[in-house]
Amino acid sequence: MSRTLQRIIEFFSGCGRCNKRNRNERQDILIMNQDIACAPMPPQGVRLHIQDRYVVMDNGICQVTLSKPGGIVTGIRYNGIDNLLEVRNKETNRGYWDLHWNEIGGKGIFDVIQGTSFRVIMENEEQVELSFTRTWDPSLEGKYIPLNIDKRFIMLRGSSGFYSYAIYEHFKEWPGFELGETRITFKLRKEKFQYMAIADNRQRYMPFPDDRSTGRCQPLAYPEAVLFVNPMDQRLTGEVDDKYQYSCENKDLRVHGWICFDPPVGFWQITPSDEFRSGGPLKQNLTSHVGPTTLAMFLSAHYAGKYMVPRFEAGEPWKKVFGPVFIYLNSATPGYDPLWLWEDAKIKMMVEVQSWPYSFPASEDFPKSEQRGNVNGRLLVQDRYISNDYLIASGAYVGLAPLGNAGSWQMESKNYQFWTKADQNGLFSIRNIRPGDYNLYAWVPGFIGDYRNEVVITISSGCNIEMGDIIYEPPRDGPTLWEIGIPDRSAAEFHVPDPDPKYINRLFVNHPDRFRQYGLWERYAELYPDGDLVYTIGASDYRKDWFFAQVVRKTSDNSYQGTTWQINFKLDNVDRSGTYKLRVALASATLAELQVRVNDPNTNRPLFTTGLIGRDNAIARHGIHGIYMLYNVDIPGTRLVEGDNTIFLKQPRCNGPFQGFMYDYIRLEGPPTSC
Repeated sequence: MSRTLQRIIEFFSGCGRCNKRNRNERQDILIMNQDIACAPMPPQGVRLHIQDRYVVMDNGICQVTLSKPGGIVTGIRYNGIDNLLEVRNKETNRGYWDLHWNEIGGKGIFDVIQGTSFRVIMENEEQVELSFTRTWDPSLEGKYIPLNIDKRFIMLRGSSGFYSYAIYEHFKEWPGFELGETRITFKLRKEKFQYMAIADNRQRYMPFPDDRSTGRCQPLAYPEAVLFVNPMDQRLTGEVDDKYQYSCENKDLRVHGWICFDPPVGFWQITPSDEFRSGGPLKQNLTSHVGPTTLAMFLSAHYAGKYMVPRFEAGEPWKKVFGPVFIYLNSATPGYDPLWLWEDAKIKMMVEVQSWPYSFPASEDFPKSEQRGNVNGRLLVQDRYISNDYLIASGAYVGLAPLGNAGSWQMESKNYQFWTKADQNGLFSIRNIRPGDYNLYAWVPGFIGDYRNEVVITISSGCNIEMGDIIYEPPRDGPTLWEIGIPDRSAAEFHVPDPDPKYINRLFVNHPDRFRQYGLWERYAELYPDGDLVYTIGASDYRKDWFFAQVVRKTSDNSYQGTTWQINFKLDNVDRSGTYKLRVALASATLAELQVRVNDPNTNRPLFTTGLIGRDNAIARHGIHGIYMLYNVDIPGTRLVEGDNTIFLKQPRCNGPFQGFMYDYIRLEGPPTSC
C-alpha cells in the first residue's frame, strides 16, 4: 500500500461521524473508487476548440465551455448530462468570478468579472491553460475596479474536472479602492442537484430556489433567512433556510458541493490550500447553499466586519494570486449508493492537498515547491502559576503571516498566510511558504492571548529555517481565583438553547453545531424573563448556566434593552494594597460595549469600558465566534471585600436585536505572588 493511500485511510479513520458508516466502510470506498469516477485514463489528450464566441476544453471525461473573451463558464458537460450548470440562467449567471468593491468613500459595486482579451497560455495533449484578462486604464475610473485581472482555467489529461485561479494587480499610479469580497460562483441545475454536502455531519436534501419566492416562504429578521410555509416539497414546511447556517472555518473548508441522483453525479469545489484566503484558519466563509449554488470564497468580511476589508491607497502597488481551486466531477455506476460520491470527493481532496503547491500552473506569479521555503520549530508555554516547567503547546496553531502585531493575522486580507498545527510534542513544520518577509504567530488552545515572534522571518527560494524552541508566555499576573469557560476562541462550551420550534433547521437538531439554528438570540428573554443572568462561582455550571451570547432583551413594545450579567463570588481574604486582574476574552462582538463594574452596579462611570467594538455579526449569522479580543482589567484591592463580591458585565448598546458579545473565557487573578 502506498504511503499516500495509507495517509488517506488514516485520515478517514480519524474523521468524525460519517452518516452512520463505519470504519471498514470508509476503507471500502478506496476499493469502490475504481468504479466511481476513476476509469482508466482515456487515450484522448486534452483538446481545445476555439470558436467565435466560445472556447471549449475537452479531455474526453468532461467538456468545459467558456465565453470568449469574457471567461464565463457557460457549460460543463459530464457523464451524459449536457450541462451541469443552470441552463435557465443567462450565460453570465452560471459559473463566474465576481467581486464587490468601492471607491474610497464611495458606494459598493458588484461586478461579474468579464474578460476583454483571450489568449491560450498552453496547449498540448497533457494540458490546456487559458487566460481571460481585463486591463484597467484611467478611462474606466469609477466603472471598474482599478485592477488588472487575469483569470486562468486549466484542464489536464485524465482529470475529472478543471482548475481555476486569478491574478489581481494594482499599480501605484492608479486610484485607491476597497475590495469587500471576491470569489468564484457556480450555479447548478436545480432539477438535478438537490443534495448538498459540506461535512460528514452537515449534508441534506435542500429546498428548491423557488421555495424562497413570495407565497412559498415568510421573510424573517434579515433577507437571507426565510421560513418555508408552502415549499414544493411539503416535508420542508416549517423549516428555516439561511445560507449562513452552512458557513465553515477556513481550516475545515476543503471540499463541499452537490450530488445529483439520476444519474449519480457529484459536483465538488476543492480548495487545497488556505494560503490565499484572508483571515487565517479560523476565518469563516460561505460554502454551498440553496440555488443550488457552490462558492469558492477568497476574501470576505463575513464574521469579521469592515476591519477585514482591505483598503488600497493611491500609490500602493499590490499583486495577489487567488487559487488555484479544483472543480471535481465524479459519478457512480448503477448499484452503488450515490452518497459514496461524497466519500470519493474527500479522497480526491486529500490527493489535491498533498499535491500542493501544484507544479502545472504556467504563471510565474505562482511559485512552485522548489521556489518556496519551510520553517520548523517547537512551541512551548511558560506559565509559572501552572507549572515551573515548560508546557508542551500540543495542538497549537502556528503560522506565518505578514508583519504586524500579535493577533493581527485575524484581520489580514491583502497577502498570504501559512498555518499548521503543532503535534503532541509541540513540534511544527510550516511548508511551501512563498518568498517574502513574515512574522511567526501562534495561539494555544487552553491558554489566552496571542503569540508573536519578534524576529522578521525572510523566506527565500529553497530555504529551510530551524527556529528551535520558542516560548509563549500567556498573559498572567497572579494565581487563578476562578474562571468561566474554556480558552479556545469559541463560545461553544456555553449553554446554547433549543431553538423556537417554529424556526427549525432539521439538520441541526441533536447536532454538535446546535448554535446554527435560527433565532437563538430571542431565546435569552424567554429563559430570563424577570431579570438578567446571574452566575455564582462554585455553584453555577457554565455549560448550563452561562448563555452563549450576551444579547439585548426585546421588550413588549418591540424595542430593545441592554443587559447586565452578574458574577457572584466569595473571597476569604483581600489584599487591599494589591491589584487583581480580570481577564475577559471575547469570541465575538457586534456593535457592542462591555462595561465592567465591581460591587456597585449604579456607579456613573464603570471601572472599565471597551467603548463601541465589533462588527462581526456572528449572533445573526449563526457563528459561535467572530474576531477574538482579549481585555485585561485592573481591579484595585480596595474595590473588593472579604466575603461576597459581584462583578457586573453590562452591555448597554441596544439599537437592534443582534448587538452583543460572545464570551470565550473569563478569569479573575489574584495579586502577584512569589512561586
